[in-house]
Amino acid sequence: MDKEMILWAIVLIAAVLLEVGTMQLISIWFAVGALAAFIASFFLPFGYQLVIFIIATAIMLIVTRPLIRKIRPLAVPTNHDRDIGETAVVIEEINSAQNTGRVKLKGVDWSALSIDGSVISEGETVIIRKISGAHLEVEKKNTIDTSKSESAEVH
Repeated sequence: MDKEMILWAIVLIAAVLLEVGTMQLISIWFAVGALAAFIASFFLPFGYQLVIFIIATAIMLIVTRPLIRKIRPLAVPTNHDRDIGETAVVIEEINSAQNTGRVKLKGVDWSALSIDGSVISEGETVIIRKISGAHLEVEKKNTIDTSKSESAEVH
């Protein structure tokens, strides 16, 4: 066995072991490139083997990347993301100008801001639109219901 064959065998084994260890599809492309270069090492000098490795790896990356993006979701929602769209009750007047406001969501008190800057009175029902750190950005529920019915008529 030539030293080039050994080199490509080591790269192939390392890439496969890394892939098996992580299961994140981060080195499978290099394993295919190393396999192509290993086969080329029987017939071609090292410079061509290196070019074959780079081309095979690039082709694998270009061909499989779109497929992998479809299979693996880009972001996994957190528990807080699931609260977006939920309703909460204002327990302290929301006034963005005075930086005040609290709501109760699923039994937990949250600091809240009005998404449009309006003042929302205590006791009103709001809908969670966004979560920014420890603040919920909310909108009055009755303004949402009106806009939903209008948008439903348009579509």
